[in-house]
Amino acid sequence: MTTQRLVQMANQVASFFASYPEAEAIDGTANHLKAYWDPRMRREMAAHLTDRAGAGLSHIAMEAVKRMVARDAAKEAAKKSA
Repeated sequence: MTTQRLVQMANQVASFFASYPEAEAIDGTANHLKAYWDPRMRREMAAHLTDRAGAGLSHIAMEAVKRMVARDAAKEAAKKSA
């Protein structure tokens, strides 16, 4: 799956939650990405965030991806320290 397609999908999810208050929209989008996207998709979005500053992501999608990446990084760090 291309990065462009992942950006489009993340924006679609964010669009669904756009009518919620911003914090809830970001949480809802991040939770959806975590629950329904496989790890490869999440890694690709993390790389897109790093390499291209999340180009093309809406505000809600961008913040949700940042949150998802931070959660994944924290989980990996906890595994390594255990």
